[in-house]
Amino acid sequence: MNNTDIVLEQSRCISHEIRNHLSICELYSQIIRRNLEEEGVENKSVENALNCIGKSLKIMSNSLLDLKSLNNFSFGEYDLRSIIEQGVKLSTVYTHGKIIDITSDLKGTARVSIDENKFLACIVNIIKNGIEAINKEGKINISLEIGKKEAHIKISNNGDEISKEKQAAIFQEGFTTKSTGSGLGLHICVNNLKAQNAILRLNKSTPEITEFEIIVPVI
Repeated sequence: MNNTDIVLEQSRCISHEIRNHLSICELYSQIIRRNLEEEGVENKSVENALNCIGKSLKIMSNSLLDLKSLNNFSFGEYDLRSIIEQGVKLSTVYTHGKIIDITSDLKGTARVSIDENKFLACIVNIIKNGIEAINKEGKINISLEIGKKEAHIKISNNGDEISKEKQAAIFQEGFTTKSTGSGLGLHICVNNLKAQNAILRLNKSTPEITEFEIIVPVI
């Protein structure tokens, strides 16, 4: 067995084990939801948490398929505003322990042809990075503007500035500005968005604001 075969075999084994545990998480989420319904308990916070867990499990399950295929994209038509709102909701969990004001300025909406889970994962990743760039207290803003042919999603934060040197390499594989980062998040995002005919770019990073932008064709 050569090195490539060993890596593929290990990937399959790891994927299998992770899938087993994802199934456990999904099962217990269903049990919690069913028990709440049977007891007549209505709790919006718990319902929101279960919905976020369910969506995250789908994103993780989708990512595991990438271990088996280099071209694993499932395209469909989606409402862009709804996708962004889901991304914001999923990202709020990362604000725990910090005082962060997340605001949205979503002007209109449009239909887009994307892989829902991969596109959503990119939005979450960029918002998460912004939250991590803020030490204790700050702001995150997500805006949406619709043009005739494309939509512009801008995600900004007022956290630590990214230096000019690091800005030039921020989308490279393995490059990270965080002490515990893998350097894969933005690299994966830029490639996944490119495969969906979308563009990810860093517009600016100053002591006052860091802004990323996603440009995606509209239908």
